[in-house]
Amino acid sequence: MREQGFGRVINVGTNLFQNPVVPYHDYTAAKAALLSLTRTLAKDLGQHNVTVNMVSGGLLRTTDASAATPEQVFDFIASSTPLGRVTTPQEFADAVLFFASPWARSVTGQNLVVDGGLVMD
Repeated sequence: MREQGFGRVINVGTNLFQNPVVPYHDYTAAKAALLSLTRTLAKDLGQHNVTVNMVSGGLLRTTDASAATPEQVFDFIASSTPLGRVTTPQEFADAVLFFASPWARSVTGQNLVVDGGLVMD
């Protein structure tokens, strides 16, 4: 990417370090560290026209990871969001596509939380 003078790095995070509702200590700590890596790489690679961002989701409806999640949990999350629903994998992918697109050419070092508004910061 440096040699080309252009690139996009998009890391996948989680909303659990803003809203630790489950005790996934190692997972949450690793994803928080990934945000730090995202921002330090953004600073380092910006001069080469490489953007580095992170998209963080919460519980997604439905993935392999959430297939065993009881419907009551989905209902609780949905009722806790301003949108009143749980984010789909397709909606999460839309945010990734944004960061990969020309529309995000001046966005770097950011963490976009895509969870229907469950976490607002």
